[in-house]
Amino acid sequence: MSRGLHPTYKKLSSQLAEARAAAGLTQAQVAQRLKRPQSFVSKYENGERQLDVVEFIAVCKVIGISAPDLINRLA
Repeated sequence: MSRGLHPTYKKLSSQLAEARAAAGLTQAQVAQRLKRPQSFVSKYENGERQLDVVEFIAVCKVIGISAPDLINRLA
């Protein structure tokens, strides 16, 4: 993970990666559905990049998870 990254964001990145895998999706498949390069998914999952709220909602939709439920798990 990137140094200086807030612990809650590290947890979010991890949960997004776990949810993607649980949905049976590869990073490449998520990226294709988002119309972004695979490196976009890799970077937010590894904490090299932070998602803004619009990107976060789009990722949740593509993975098939509820954004509010994921946020509640961070608390």
